[in-house]
Amino acid sequence: MRRAKAIAGIALVIGVAVPTSTAVAISAKGGGVTATSPWDGDNGLISVYDGSDDGDPGKAEYYRQASPGDKRTLWNHSGFKTRTISGDGSKIIKFKACDDNDWDSDDCSAWKAP
Repeated sequence: MRRAKAIAGIALVIGVAVPTSTAVAISAKGGGVTATSPWDGDNGLISVYDGSDDGDPGKAEYYRQASPGDKRTLWNHSGFKTRTISGDGSKIIKFKACDDNDWDSDDCSAWKAP
């Protein structure tokens, strides 16, 4: 009986000490732009990386859990090989990446859910 209690106690300590889930980042690529969420392990952050040397900005369109009917847009106007990170908020529930094309349709990924 003591051994069973000791094993149960050890299992409880391990269960508390080891996290059961981590935020796994998902990326979407539209043209030369990549959007990633969660960013840096935070479910409330999204990033936009502009890998396209075309002079046009990149963006991520996304929805948050606290306001699922409001489409938000995070722009990256900083140029080629730069990253923009959103402000923190409720969990991002779906997003897509778009490479803006002046006077033409944007190159967008499909919607992704982290």
